[in-house]
This record gives sequence, structure tokens and C-alpha cells, in this order.
Amino acid sequence: MKIEELLQKRRIIHRDPEIMSGVPVFVGTRVPLQTFFDYLESESGFAEFINDFPYLESQAIQVLENVTKQH
Repeated sequence: MKIEELLQKRRIIHRDPEIMSGVPVFVGTRVPLQTFFDYLESESGFAEFINDFPYLESQAIQVLENVTKQH
């Protein structure tokens, strides 16, 4: 199962054509999942993502847990 499918199944992210043109976003927000991965790949990292989006700390941790379990 792809990580995106797993995260959708666990209701961490979702896709809706009427929200951000169907880009996967964190449930209840307009914050794309890709934004989270972009932070992780940059010098900003996880801490900066949580600083910028403190209301997503729980979901971001869940994403990290699920990604690490997949690899």
C-alpha cells in the first residue's frame, strides 16, 4: 500500500477536488501533505514545520510514524 493510501485510510490526509484542486491535504485544513515533505527535505525540517503549523503537530507525527514503518 502506498503511503498516501495508508494516510487516507487512517484519516490523516484526504483528497477533495474542491479543496486545493484535489491535492492531498491534512484533514480539516488546506495544508498540502507535500508542504510537510518539502519542510523535511529542506534545512527547515520538522521543527520549523511545527512552528509554522502548530495545529498539525499530532498529524505530522503520525505521518512520520507511518512513513518510517513503510521503510
